[in-house]
This record gives sequence, structure tokens and C-alpha cells, in this order.
Amino acid sequence: MTRGAATLHRAFLLHRRPYSNHSLLVECFTAEAGRFPAIARGVKSGKGKGLGLLQPFVPLLIGWSGRGEVQSLNRFESAVAPLTLQGKALYCGFYLNELLMRLLQREDPCERLFEQYSETLAQMAGGQRVEVVLRRFEIALLKELGYGLILDRDIESGALLVAEKHYRYLLEQGPAPATGDEPHAVRGSTLLALNGEGTLDELGLREARELTRRVLSRYLGDKPLKSRELFRSWSKP
Repeated sequence: MTRGAATLHRAFLLHRRPYSNHSLLVECFTAEAGRFPAIARGVKSGKGKGLGLLQPFVPLLIGWSGRGEVQSLNRFESAVAPLTLQGKALYCGFYLNELLMRLLQREDPCERLFEQYSETLAQMAGGQRVEVVLRRFEIALLKELGYGLILDRDIESGALLVAEKHYRYLLEQGPAPATGDEPHAVRGSTLLALNGEGTLDELGLREARELTRRVLSRYLGDKPLKSRELFRSWSKP
């Protein structure tokens, strides 16, 4: 992969860790090349520069080169003013990054998802309610992965969803009318709001969170998300 060598591309780092004494191994996320690993050489030495830029949630412009799986990060600079995520928003940012690390295939271009990710970080940094913007991102991610949710019609009859009715969401199928007091029933108004038709009230936020968690768990497998464990530890009184 050499397409990033000649020009600078918008990027974020999803993760970083030390590599040898003076370098970093970073996981890059770009619109054109998707996510891929790269080595930033010498950035931890006394002569290294820009170490503070090479961290999650910093909008970057990067250039890279290499023919193997792991690229060499040749150039990097700030794209715009850094985003400041604090408190709950910071842990939610780690959650987003972990979802991308776990679910996105490497070197798979995803321009729409990159824009959604960038917008989501900006909204959280700007103080928008994280529960709302997270659900939007999760819906966009599932669509990008090819697991998009049906949020506008009943899969049994094909009829449009009715806001006042309750539905059971069948994984990898869609919503069907709830037949009684079912544990995972969700209102039609919640599904329609996730489809961009209306807003989520407090009950809707809880229903939406349970729904996306159930769906994502199917693809994440049994390994728990570290970001959730960190958030639980942070939020304990």
C-alpha cells in the first residue's frame, strides 16, 4: 500500500503503543485507506517532534509509505484545532475507537463512516448529549459493515412502523409486532427516531441503547469491551 505517500490525508489515530525505544506503533483511520497500522519512527527521542499530536481524537493530516501490512508514517501535522473530550465524552470516544478497532477490516475505504466519526467527535467535544450521538454513530457503523438495521417497516407485513406500537427486533432480520410483555420490546417511535424521523425521549434513549448493544454484541463476540469496563470504573461513586 503506497497511495498515501505523495499527499497528505485526513486521519485520526485509533490507538498507539510504544515500538522500540524511540518509536510508536499507531493504528491510523483515514477515509481513503480505512484503518491500517504504521510506525512513527523517532518521535519519542529527544529530537522527535509532534509526539503530542500522535494520540487519539486529534484531527491529523498524514502521509505514509510502505508495501507491507505495516506502513511507515512519514509526515503528520495538525489538520484543525484539537478536539477536547472530557469526562463521559472522553470514555465514549475510547468506546468509538474500540468499536472501529474490533469491527472494521483493515485497508477498507470508508469515507462516509470517517465523516460520521469526525462529526461525532466534534459533537461530543461541543457538548452535545453523548447518548444521542453515539446511537447515530452505531447505526452508521452497522450500515457500513453491511449489517444495517431495518428501522422503518414491519418485516412481517411490510407496513410502515407505527410510533405508538411496540415491536420485537429480531437480530439480522428486523422489527416484528410484539405479541405481549416481551423483554426486548421497543416502541415504534424509538425505531423511527433512529431512522432520522423524530427525536429520542428518555425511554427511547434506553430502548435504543439496549437495541444497539444487542446487535453489536452479535458481531463483537464474547470478548468484553475494555472501554465499557473503564467507564464503569470511572462512573462509580
